Amino acid sequence: MNKVFLIGNLTKDPELNQTANGIYVCKFTLAITRRFSNTDGNKETDFLPIIVWRTQAERCGKYLKKGSKAAVSGSIQTRSYDQDGSRRYITEIIADEVQFLDRRSDNSLEEGESDGDVFSDLKAVDAKLPF
Repeated sequence: MNKVFLIGNLTKDPELNQTANGIYVCKFTLAITRRFSNTDGNKETDFLPIIVWRTQAERCGKYLKKGSKAAVSGSIQTRSYDQDGSRRYITEIIADEVQFLDRRSDNSLEEGESDGDVFSDLKAVDAKLPF
């Protein structure tokens, strides 16, 4: 099983692009502070590259910005390439879902638009329950 869940802050504004086929792809880096301190008593931070595709990518490009807090669930992907005669490796997170964790501001979602909330369907059902 290859599944990760991450919560962190964007290090810079996301980069939104389209492939030649018109599919949206959004890339950003998530800064995630480790839970425990190192031997010097400092908490270290990991900087993980995130890639989001299609409609969720379009929303990330529109609503996220530098410093935004986000939760990402997805899988780890490693790829490699040759540069100057040496093999380079890149590890990225391919996001299945991105949850926006900041409070809504001037760029809040429009009426009826979802921010990718995993539980949005359940919330709608709960609202209809008589108890």
